[in-house]
Amino acid sequence: MAVDIVMPQMGESIFEGTITRWLKKPGDKVERDEPLFEISTDKVDAEIPSPSAGILKEIKVGEGQTVPIQTVVGVIDAAGSAAAPASTPAPAKAPAPAKAPAAVPAAAPAPRPVAARPVAASAPSAPHDGGRIHSSPLVRRMAKEHGIDLSTVQGTGAGGRISKQDIEAVIVASGGAPAAVPSVVSIPAARPVLVPAAPAPVTVAAPGTPGVQAHVALETAVPRERIYFGNYEVQSMSTMRQRIAEHMVASKRVSAHVYSVDEIDMTKIAVLRAKSKEEFEKRYETKLTFMPFFVKAAVAGLRAFPTLNASLDGTNIVLHKDINIGIAVALDWGLIVPVVKNADEKNLLGIQRTMNDLAERARSKKLKPEEVQEGTFSITNPGVFGGLFGLPVISQPNVGILGLGAIEKRPVVVDDAIAIRSMCYVTLSYDHRVVDGAIAHQFLHKVKETLENWSEPLL
Repeated sequence: MAVDIVMPQMGESIFEGTITRWLKKPGDKVERDEPLFEISTDKVDAEIPSPSAGILKEIKVGEGQTVPIQTVVGVIDAAGSAAAPASTPAPAKAPAPAKAPAAVPAAAPAPRPVAARPVAASAPSAPHDGGRIHSSPLVRRMAKEHGIDLSTVQGTGAGGRISKQDIEAVIVASGGAPAAVPSVVSIPAARPVLVPAAPAPVTVAAPGTPGVQAHVALETAVPRERIYFGNYEVQSMSTMRQRIAEHMVASKRVSAHVYSVDEIDMTKIAVLRAKSKEEFEKRYETKLTFMPFFVKAAVAGLRAFPTLNASLDGTNIVLHKDINIGIAVALDWGLIVPVVKNADEKNLLGIQRTMNDLAERARSKKLKPEEVQEGTFSITNPGVFGGLFGLPVISQPNVGILGLGAIEKRPVVVDDAIAIRSMCYVTLSYDHRVVDGAIAHQFLHKVKETLENWSEPLL
């Protein structure tokens, strides 16, 4: 009996996924719930288990391809027949030309420099009937930034969902007028280019390059040198890395980033942790790190200054009643920010256990999409890698993120005497559209005061 393997829906707002790796090949025996392939979505990377035991008979969607949910990506022979596989894995290939903006002629000549000209708008889209518009947060943000009414966009995804490609096509079509784009240079894929200095900015579009659909604006005050030179290796960005790039660029473009730095004496906590960590681990079967102390201190700061536990929606400031702390987790293949929900309701042990669980499942690709959503404030810890301090980028739609530096012993002045103390720099990146410097520094002072005067028992 043949059992179809389908692309699962990994969350209510997720309508497509990219297969990043097949863990089995046609002809391999698989067990029910055994990891079969890996996917990447807008939210998380995850391993997908086999729906049945048997023999992997056919792979219909190869690595690197993006398909809508419920698409059949492979077939399992549940009877366990070891017959020769029906097909070999489909090779990873570039996105179909149909994904390119509709304004590009189908029979375009070989790429060459061309003068800018008005881009023909696509056929009018049938307006939505007033029902729910299906789109991802990324699509809604792109539409908001470019002033596009999603009710006028015809979605091509599952159930009429408006995909990233749909909104990019509208953006390219609406932005192609000569007034918006002085000139356009088309470049053949994988060929180095030398763009000379010019009095006006130049926009470079590479429609022939797989996965490249956005225009890249180049600064031309200084002549651009060749991108490829000498010995080099070209690596394709993973789906996760592409999403990180999109989110970071969008955050820097949207939020007015300002930074404040303070220094905290962590000696009291360092001594307390060193004294209690072995007993803590033995009693609760989990390691005790410095991070839950910072989470508790951040909660105290957010309670005192709720402006930092907010989001901005147009001209409305949304003050969140829940305190959900996103904790940045470094992965071998990127970065993800799982969220400790209702951190203000948890004690130190509860926060430590929750963080350990989220980090472990993030590294084993077992996080659920909802576990990386609804964060109201974030913390990142470059200090664990030895960094003195960093200036982190705000995780949208938050208005603040706390960066932690390394905890190290330094000579400081205490009561007019030189003393050796365990010190730590902390950095607050905040959105100046919502948060003023006075509030930011008062928040940092509250975090500092909480940590330096720690009184909560560990055991």
